[in-house]
Amino acid sequence: MNILVIGGNRYFGKRLIALLRESGHGVTVLNRGSSPAPGGIEQLVADRDDEASLESVLVGRSFDVVVDQVCYTPRQAEIALRVFRTRTRRYVMTSTVEVYEYEDSAAPVAESALDLSAVTVDTALPWEDPEFLDAHYGEGKRQAEAVFAAGAPFAWASVRVAHVLGGSDDFTGRLDHYARRVRAAEPIAVPAVNHPATYVYVDEIAVFLAWAVASEFTGPVNAHSHGPLTTADICAEIEKHVGGRVVFRRVDVGEISPFSFARSYGMDNSRAVSLGYSFGHSAEWLAKAVAETVGASVAETAGEAS
Repeated sequence: MNILVIGGNRYFGKRLIALLRESGHGVTVLNRGSSPAPGGIEQLVADRDDEASLESVLVGRSFDVVVDQVCYTPRQAEIALRVFRTRTRRYVMTSTVEVYEYEDSAAPVAESALDLSAVTVDTALPWEDPEFLDAHYGEGKRQAEAVFAAGAPFAWASVRVAHVLGGSDDFTGRLDHYARRVRAAEPIAVPAVNHPATYVYVDEIAVFLAWAVASEFTGPVNAHSHGPLTTADICAEIEKHVGGRVVFRRVDVGEISPFSFARSYGMDNSRAVSLGYSFGHSAEWLAKAVAETVGASVAETAGEAS
């Protein structure tokens, strides 16, 4: 297949591109040119927020599948609908568990918990403001999904990705937040009632996205490994790796640590399983994920100190 990946220049996006190429697909990457595409991959340079720029680099081109790794707002979704209306037969949007930001369910949340037809789309909000976008990440993804669901002229699917762990190239700093505190036995802020959450290993989500590219399902699908994890599970593994001691400080209000949750909204991956995908279990990869990420941060810190 001829596949266009929008974004994908870091973390599991890089792994997805490698998997697609290894599978024999023709892969083109479209980004703003801040980093080069992997060797042997064609790169198109355009700002996805600039519709004229997108139209210009895509003249005469069409793709079997478009994988959109960086659609964060309803404006971007509307532009994509217009630009790719006649340029692809299938569009896979990488979404997030954070679309369920208004849920609080003891039972794992299925895709149907979010009625996209009821989501209010507001393109007049200041989506171009990085601070606003960061503070409204889940809402931006919700509205982007709603735009596609309401008017996609092509087969459209969204992959609602769980919290991703693993990789020496984890740029989020979330595991490092814990590693530094565990190593120094510093308090880690967690809510008074701290709920487990669903996670996925970085390599597995790349495999899942590659599988979604080759599939024919439409609509949203939750993607996560079996076996929810608690903050305590993650910190216990970090403690094994770096030493120190885990100390939790329970807070009723205020800022909490990155993988601590005052509400319950772990996802249900039954739809993906019914479609034929077989997920691994977090117990199979947690130790490896922590070792990769925390080991990289330790090495980086040592290098800075030398």
